[in-house]
Amino acid sequence: MSSFEINYYAGIGSRETPDDVLKLMTKIAEYLRSESYILRSGGADGADSAFEVGAGDNKEIFLPWKNFNSSKNSFIEIPRRAFEIAAEFHPVWSKLKDSVKCLHARNVMQILGRDFSTLSSFVICWTKGGKLVGGTSQALRIAMKYEVPIFNLAIKEDRERLENAVKLYRGGNDGI
Repeated sequence: MSSFEINYYAGIGSRETPDDVLKLMTKIAEYLRSESYILRSGGADGADSAFEVGAGDNKEIFLPWKNFNSSKNSFIEIPRRAFEIAAEFHPVWSKLKDSVKCLHARNVMQILGRDFSTLSSFVICWTKGGKLVGGTSQALRIAMKYEVPIFNLAIKEDRERLENAVKLYRGGNDGI
């Protein structure tokens, strides 16, 4: 009897992701959909939305609260465990507003999954300067701790590697 393994990836990043990178994110998500990967993301504007467009129905969108960003995705209440894990990784957790804690707790599930043990295979993101900045840095800190590979499209080598994968998928058509 053969087992069927589901592969997940986290597609995340800044709301300030440049337009050319947003287009690339959508194409990467289309490619990964063709390879049966399931997107994990958070329903935010910018990078999250670009990945979601390309992923089609192959997605798990973790919202911090119902109707976040007018999302029509199903809302799955964030378990207490996600908040506990988020607190371990955020440098000033006790100073955050409850709404911001919800945003960071949903990031935990993007990396660790609903069961906190089905890790994303990798993370694709964009952060300003390729650095650990903004809300995305929370997910990246978790990914690093769990040794989940990170491909940051702000880093030249990471971007070239993913652009080449998409070009191969599209038969050399580099309309990226």
